[in-house]
Amino acid sequence: MTLLRSLLLLTVLSIGLALPSVPSAQETAPATDRSATGGASTLDDILRRQQGLPVDDAARADNIGNPDAAAGISDQLGTLGGASDPELWRGLRFNSADITTQIRGPASEVLIQDRGMWWVLFREGPLLTYGGYLLLGTIGALALFYLLRGRVMIDGQKTGRTIERFKNFERFGHWLLAGSFILLGITGLLSLMGRKFLIPAFGHDSYAWLATGSKWVHNNVSWAFMLALVMIFVMWVVHNFPDKTDLKWLAKGGGLFGGGHPPAKKFNAGQKMIFWSTIVLGVSISVSGISLLFPFELPLFAKTFAILNSTGLPEMMGFGILPEAMTPHEEMQYAQLWHSIVSFVLMAIILAHIYIGSVGMEGAFDAMGNGMVEEQWAKEHHSLWVEEVKERDAKAPRDATPAE
Repeated sequence: MTLLRSLLLLTVLSIGLALPSVPSAQETAPATDRSATGGASTLDDILRRQQGLPVDDAARADNIGNPDAAAGISDQLGTLGGASDPELWRGLRFNSADITTQIRGPASEVLIQDRGMWWVLFREGPLLTYGGYLLLGTIGALALFYLLRGRVMIDGQKTGRTIERFKNFERFGHWLLAGSFILLGITGLLSLMGRKFLIPAFGHDSYAWLATGSKWVHNNVSWAFMLALVMIFVMWVVHNFPDKTDLKWLAKGGGLFGGGHPPAKKFNAGQKMIFWSTIVLGVSISVSGISLLFPFELPLFAKTFAILNSTGLPEMMGFGILPEAMTPHEEMQYAQLWHSIVSFVLMAIILAHIYIGSVGMEGAFDAMGNGMVEEQWAKEHHSLWVEEVKERDAKAPRDATPAE
């Protein structure tokens, strides 16, 4: 559990994503004089709630009735034990009512969760809007880059000789990760955006079977994604540690804008950034996804927010004090939003990766297509790696010639 929270915390700090429009439950609400209303809500309270601002509910949360002060059984309110109907509903809202349910579990006694509306509005508003803009903007930027730069071609004369770039099990791990992520991305977008875009176009009945199938595929393919994530980490982490050659590669923009290709090892700086983005964001998506697959069993955010609050970073960045006490439902709502936000970011990164590995660069697809690449392509894009391969092959013992 500590490791999972640490990974989640690392992701928060590494990509700087918070929920800027989320009103913090820990923010201090201004004190309100309710003497004229007897503790009831004022017009200012109502206006603040409509704006998503914190409201001082202390008086209302405590005003849930006093059984010791109950009237007699024949008197008014006597059968309610000193609590009126409004007081009972306040007790339910603030999770302080004495209730029992037939269902047993961490969320069974929360009957009213009034922050759910905030989750719905954020999910259907900023999340869809900015997530959609991010994906469409990435596709537009890649199309513009292609029109301006064109395809990155092999500069020198092709040799007709090939070098093995990736072995079969490496390509299997890559395509397992790629295929599962594409399925997860499509089914995730169908689940997230379907109600807003597909129901108006095709109707509820058509969307119902599509949503059900998407949910089944998403839940089950997720395990293949996590397996592939472990595979590529184990196979390639040793080749993706930063070194001084990456600085030269970045200084020349990877040769994408002309001026020759900078030297690089098996993975250049751009590929290393793709690798670590996939690992860090993929682990974060997996952790939040597991918490959604097993609701209420893996709470992550309250304790993670407590760690962040202890650093003072949320207040320094203007987010106030993040909530440290949440209902089980709030934990799931934060997990769903985080899962979606990080997925949008990773999808944008992978779109750029797909572009370079297909139409964006001549010879790049062969590396994962059949594992063999043109020697001239390898020399131009991974010259240091080619030298390592040739040196290793020269040192490898040759098969002894059989005696005659």
